[in-house]
Amino acid sequence: MAITEQQVQSVLVEIVDPYTGRDYVSGNEVRNLRIDGEDISLDIVLGYPAKGVIEDVRRRVAERLGTLPGSGSVRVDVTSKIVPHSVQRGVKLIPGVKNIVAVASGKGGVGKSATAVNLALALAAEGASVGILDADIYGPSQPQMLGISGRPESPDGKSMEPMRAHGIQAMSIGFLIDAETPMVWRGPMVTQALQQLLNDTRWQDVDYLVVDMPPGTGDTQLTLAQKVPVTGAVIVTTPQDIALLDARKGLRMFQKVGIPILGIVENMSMHVCSRCGHEEPVFGQGGGAAMSRDYEVELLGSLPLDIGIREHADAGVPTVAADPGGRIAGIYRSIARRLAVRIDTLSLDHSALFADIVIQDT
Repeated sequence: MAITEQQVQSVLVEIVDPYTGRDYVSGNEVRNLRIDGEDISLDIVLGYPAKGVIEDVRRRVAERLGTLPGSGSVRVDVTSKIVPHSVQRGVKLIPGVKNIVAVASGKGGVGKSATAVNLALALAAEGASVGILDADIYGPSQPQMLGISGRPESPDGKSMEPMRAHGIQAMSIGFLIDAETPMVWRGPMVTQALQQLLNDTRWQDVDYLVVDMPPGTGDTQLTLAQKVPVTGAVIVTTPQDIALLDARKGLRMFQKVGIPILGIVENMSMHVCSRCGHEEPVFGQGGGAAMSRDYEVELLGSLPLDIGIREHADAGVPTVAADPGGRIAGIYRSIARRLAVRIDTLSLDHSALFADIVIQDT
């Protein structure tokens, strides 16, 4: 007895993606469904990078379809396709970049830069093409964290090739100046430098450009909100009250300028003793969860205060690259996957579907 498409669809609508919370039919992720007598073949196209879970998705779908009475062979191919999502009205996308994610904090010292670079590496580990822009003009740290030295190449004297390390593209003012040179610049020069770093870099087919923001809510943040096509922002905080106060200000700033908050990452949630493994909440507990409830945004994940994160960053090989199979790298990859899923739920960018209209005097 031949299998019908209705039978297959009835099974697929019952299989819920554990990350999106949607079934694959309503999520429009089922493609190329073919039924040949008792044999079934189809593609599942996920809207987020999912290298770490693709085999699990394939197995679950194949097993469920295999329970259909009279079913024969079942072939399921699972891939990911990252597309651009909408940004602030009136701001055009950057050539070569699909989505820009701002990683921000209200204050310094909460591990924002380490979080940004590890999230970038985690997205790449999940199969995405990733870039990172160090937007902290006064205190660039990504060259050190990525272990990159030297100057970017400029093939035409105007634009720059991104630097590369650990499989991701990178750009920072730190690549253009000496490490000990202070940036004694006023606000307009800083914002101009940020725009040049972003627009003059020849980003190459980047699915996600992670922007490591400077702390605070000043000129750089305002420039990013008004002139840079930001898909959404991630707020990094620690559980302690003083950090949460400033993190809330950063979150509210992005809300006021119409940039979606993709989620909150709570850093240093637990101190892990390097000798005995004992965990202790030295900065308090539940701050990130309380903030996520107050503002109705997702807590993407919590990271421990672990000496390895600092040591790896100082050595120029962040944790996701240094210990890809470790517990902390697994947490970063889980956060990155949830972040990408959150982006996937946003409205798509349709600007490429419309031609530019130019009015000229004749």
